[in-house]
Amino acid sequence: MTDHSQEAYGGITTAAAEWPAVEQLFGVRGEPSRCWCRFFALPGPSFAATPAADRKAQLKDKFDGGRPAPGVLAYLGGSAVGWCAVEPRQCYPRILRSQVFKAAGAAVDDDGGGSVWSVSCFVVAPGHRRSGVAAALLAAAVEHARANGAAVVEAYPVDPAQRPKAGPADLYQGTLGLFLAAGFELVSDAIPGRAVMRLRPG
Repeated sequence: MTDHSQEAYGGITTAAAEWPAVEQLFGVRGEPSRCWCRFFALPGPSFAATPAADRKAQLKDKFDGGRPAPGVLAYLGGSAVGWCAVEPRQCYPRILRSQVFKAAGAAVDDDGGGSVWSVSCFVVAPGHRRSGVAAALLAAAVEHARANGAAVVEAYPVDPAQRPKAGPADLYQGTLGLFLAAGFELVSDAIPGRAVMRLRPG
């Protein structure tokens, strides 16, 4: 899966993630190299009890076994500059147990058993933020989910208007405006400053 709309995103291309590029993007310093996108996959104290090396191994395992990639990558000039995690919602037990999700109530039912996928995390390389990478990633994540059977794509962004003190480290789930621009609909804002949003891929 490749996004050929390079002009819309300043030359950025996207594709289903491949492990070597993810490993290079996450690097050896900073939060991505410690988390390895396992925060929502490891509920409760399990995350803190799992060493970073084991988190990395768990994410790497997601690329084995013939399953869909657990996310998408954005490339610029041949180098990976961004990652977006997107998987079936049941892959993220911490989301299912979160107050944001529980407060949404009936709004997050599976709608007749349709497959719900969750956009859980963005990583954008330093120097490439606010340059369209996140928008390109989100478009690719929706297409990746749709191509693998998603009936609904769900997200849990931050509303900076209600949380003005939220810094870059707090916005890894994306912003309300990012998802609104991509056509997502707000289904719950029961927790101030945090939204649950949905899109039915066409």
